[in-house]
Amino acid sequence: MFVFGRMVPYSGALGARVRRLEPGRVQLELADRRGVRNHLDSIHAVALVNLGEMASGLAMTTALPPGVRGIVLGIDARYLKKARGTLSVDCQVAVPAVRETTDFDVHAEILDATPEPVAHVTVRWRLGPVPDPA
Repeated sequence: MFVFGRMVPYSGALGARVRRLEPGRVQLELADRRGVRNHLDSIHAVALVNLGEMASGLAMTTALPPGVRGIVLGIDARYLKKARGTLSVDCQVAVPAVRETTDFDVHAEILDATPEPVAHVTVRWRLGPVPDPA
């Protein structure tokens, strides 16, 4: 996670731990601590969406074939219940064939320790061929 935090300082500041990382799949864990809590004594909504986006990004970027790049267009988050305790997310991506610019949704479900879902995060990616250098 140190290398990720150096490359993406904002997301690295969340403090999530990578439990598994392979092409197209990541498992993350976020410890419940004061730095990610809100005034309701639960994990802040923005920390949840950041965790979902981070999972999507790691799964997507490890799955992209050579010659394809992606950028996030939007994020949709649905909060299902107060998030407390250690959270986990397992995000898997099967990148479609990309011959031209296409939009693709990646879903991340964040679970608490029970394990019940506390949030669903959908990240819309724009995928496209890397342009030839001019």
